[in-house]
Amino acid sequence: MRELIFYLLIICAGTGGELCVSRAMKAVGEVKDFRPSALIRVAARALRVPWMWAGLGLMATAFFSLLAVLSVEKVSLVVPVTALSYAGGALGGKFFLGEKVTRRRWAGVLLVCIGVALVIVGRR
Repeated sequence: MRELIFYLLIICAGTGGELCVSRAMKAVGEVKDFRPSALIRVAARALRVPWMWAGLGLMATAFFSLLAVLSVEKVSLVVPVTALSYAGGALGGKFFLGEKVTRRRWAGVLLVCIGVALVIVGRR
């Protein structure tokens, strides 16, 4: 049961964090200058956006949950199961960020989910 909670935290918090960071960076704008001084200015602007802090907190939660589950489960199971975050990313992109998700992308998400199901069933 504990592992299931960690998996859910990895998938939900990790995906939620990525969505929040994406929203923050859309507010900051496109990075066009890759000189170190310009990147520092972009990072400073990004840290003023509340979505960035929410995203960083969620991603940290997912990272520490990943460490916890890796201490008790095999990496050959953990990594494929965390691929369910692709489904969360597609759903979040569509409903949270308002992105258009094509049928081809949904088909890819379905294939990932089928692969995860095979890994879980083959666990025994």
